[in-house]
Amino acid sequence: MPRLRSALLLVLALSGFAVHAQLKLPSFFSDSMVLQRNMKVPVWGWAAAGETVKVNFNGKEYTATAQQDGKWMLKMNPLTAGGPFDLTVQSGTKSITLKNILVGDVWICSGQSNMQFDFNSAKAKYASEIASSENKNIRIITIARTYGITPQDDCRNDGWKTTNPKSVMSFSAAGYFFGKELNEKYKVPIGLIATNYGGTPAEAWTSEEGLQSFPQFAEGVTYLHDTAAVNKKMQASRNNVANWHTRTKSDDSGYVNNIEWSLAAYNDQQWLPVTLPALWDNYGYKNTFGVFWFRKEIDVPATLAGKAGVIKLGSVDDEDETFINGVRVGGYANRTRPREHAIPAGVLKAGKNSIAVRVVNWDNAGGFAGDEPMKLEAGGETISLAGAWKYKIGLKLPQRPGTYQPTSVPTALFNSMVHPLIPMAIKGVIWYQGEANADRAAEYTTLFPNMIADWRKQWAQGDFPFIYQQLVNFRSVVSNPSQSDWAELREAQLKSLSTPNTAMSVGIDIGDAQTIHPLNKKDVGHRLALGAEKIAYGEKDIVYAGPLYKSLKKEGNKIILTFTNTGSGLVANDGKALAQFAIAGEDKKFVWATAVIKGNTVEVSADGITNPVAVRYAWADNPEGCNLYNKEGLPASPFRTDDWPGVTTGKKFVFR
Repeated sequence: MPRLRSALLLVLALSGFAVHAQLKLPSFFSDSMVLQRNMKVPVWGWAAAGETVKVNFNGKEYTATAQQDGKWMLKMNPLTAGGPFDLTVQSGTKSITLKNILVGDVWICSGQSNMQFDFNSAKAKYASEIASSENKNIRIITIARTYGITPQDDCRNDGWKTTNPKSVMSFSAAGYFFGKELNEKYKVPIGLIATNYGGTPAEAWTSEEGLQSFPQFAEGVTYLHDTAAVNKKMQASRNNVANWHTRTKSDDSGYVNNIEWSLAAYNDQQWLPVTLPALWDNYGYKNTFGVFWFRKEIDVPATLAGKAGVIKLGSVDDEDETFINGVRVGGYANRTRPREHAIPAGVLKAGKNSIAVRVVNWDNAGGFAGDEPMKLEAGGETISLAGAWKYKIGLKLPQRPGTYQPTSVPTALFNSMVHPLIPMAIKGVIWYQGEANADRAAEYTTLFPNMIADWRKQWAQGDFPFIYQQLVNFRSVVSNPSQSDWAELREAQLKSLSTPNTAMSVGIDIGDAQTIHPLNKKDVGHRLALGAEKIAYGEKDIVYAGPLYKSLKKEGNKIILTFTNTGSGLVANDGKALAQFAIAGEDKKFVWATAVIKGNTVEVSADGITNPVAVRYAWADNPEGCNLYNKEGLPASPFRTDDWPGVTTGKKFVFR
């Protein structure tokens, strides 16, 4: 047995040596990449233990020696923007050459679904921007979305590409607009690394070391290391989800008798009327899951009979199947992707045509988001589909069980989608995330700045710029001052500005009540770029953000608010009276207030409040009409002057 054990250890040792004997670079070191200018640039990889590795770049040679585990790393001297160059790596008889390398600024584009949101989800809105996206000096790469049980040394990705109408389609729209603006202003190559994953919380993007001061995450980290437990939970989840979807077909009344509700001849006179686009939350079905059917009859002119076309419905939450005259023309499950289904030739006929749309909703609100016009296009003509429809419920079900992936478990995404990139030289990070932490906003007050500090420590590149997007407006508008977890999350983000070398983009005016994934990503990219211009590029005179609450003083029945980032002065951007200010007395009950701009201050008061003690502004999920801006056109961040307990006070992560 001792000899067998020794032989086995020798085999394992030799197999490990064989893995590293092959000269290798991380997968994201590839043709067309961008290297960071004006700082030492790490280059690393694997080779045979003890072997000398030589790197040649732009006429200079650097050397390193592979360690016992095969890893090697060196740092090239600071580089000047330019290119294209070749980078050659040699070890023994082996050689790797990377071509078309540029030197410029490298930015990480990270966060959850609104950073992941790509141009496939906004093709119509940004058609001209997509068409003009050809630029050899903007390079993009997307890291594969997956989790890691332990910190990984490498990651899958789609390779570096220059931007063009094809390559940008699957790339972060906010990231692209951010990089485009910097490239146009500074005339240097820009490299954008998209590492983002929809629906994920900040703790999943933080290292195990970075979570040491948060004991509530320890159980989740321990669980992640138990591969058998993870796989068992994933399989049970897949079974539950599959069973739910099976029921949406087998038990849907609209699917009986050859899916009769889709047929042109079906009699829908008893169906209920509805005006679309709209989510069914808006007409009495809040928290309703399952299947709704919608039907509409349109007149098609004889000139379009038989012609091919396209039907456009905007985003549908969560899944659609679309029929014209009983013919299925398309359908898919993706709540953020506007529906555009091709209509084959021969389907349309002169006169009356029926349209049926089957919508399956498994969580949140269901229906039509209204983010893009509903219309049918054929033969160069357009028929609007907005307005009167009919609907009937095919099936009500409990909310679908969550599709379990351990992507939200603490450390899971840091391990797989951040750690492999370290210690790549970067200019900084842009970040759009927080929706997944909104129910624990008070916890985010310390968790988010801790995550920033953790990334900086892991990278060992100092306090690199970290520019982030505050949550935009979303959900239904409320008529009275109220509590809001999204407002508390925005406050946590506002407080995180105390972290050095950070900037925050405010988007309280560019969201959408109907969808958590608003189409406007151009303003997101622009405002993030303004923050970068100030923090990363040292623009001293730029107004890079909207007004931020600074302090208050009380004068009789008024509270006087002062602000920073007032730019050329405070304004109500719509020319109306200031809105969304609320004031409270000692009873802590807020009422709508009158707010008046006086120079660079705002005076707030309300009838009946003789002894005011606190003011809140835009303190809601969707504070419709909030209009305090600076004259540069940037909105004020929502804020409150009190520190009274909120709806997320005391709520912390609990592993389930």
